[in-house]
Amino acid sequence: LQRIKALGGGLAMQARMAYAGEAFLDRYGAEMTRNAPPLRDVIDAGVPLGLGSDATRVSSYNPWNTLYWATTGRSIGGTALHGERHRLTREEALFHHTVGSAWISQEEVLKGRLKPGQFADFALLNAPYLRVDDADLKHIESDLTVVDGRVVHGAGEFADRSTPLPAIE
Repeated sequence: LQRIKALGGGLAMQARMAYAGEAFLDRYGAEMTRNAPPLRDVIDAGVPLGLGSDATRVSSYNPWNTLYWATTGRSIGGTALHGERHRLTREEALFHHTVGSAWISQEEVLKGRLKPGQFADFALLNAPYLRVDDADLKHIESDLTVVDGRVVHGAGEFADRSTPLPAIE
């Protein structure tokens, strides 16, 4: 980690353990699993960390599964994997999923924060991310999603605000 930091690098970590953690646990045991991957060590070392789903290669596009795993240390099936030391707070997980990932793609001046000069991308959620029960994190959905200042998804009371998709010919 010190070498990565000295070289000015960062780490993009995907939520593979959320989906394949049970297989890792069976193969490598509880001790290795508690520290895989070492999220807290990366943060404590001052190495930039981007969290993501790696959709569609190894997992779902759903960011809430990644945030559930990073904060609870559990697989999607509920198996305890990460030791408490490597579990992130919800604020940390959200920061590394947004700002951290923007740093990895060298877009931190454009993305990751709701502030003047950055893309106006945001989602209005159906549940409060910072307050829902852990088990409910994976079930959060967007009722309204805005990308580059345009509504691209609407559900429920916002369904009529979605930009229509082009017809498939």
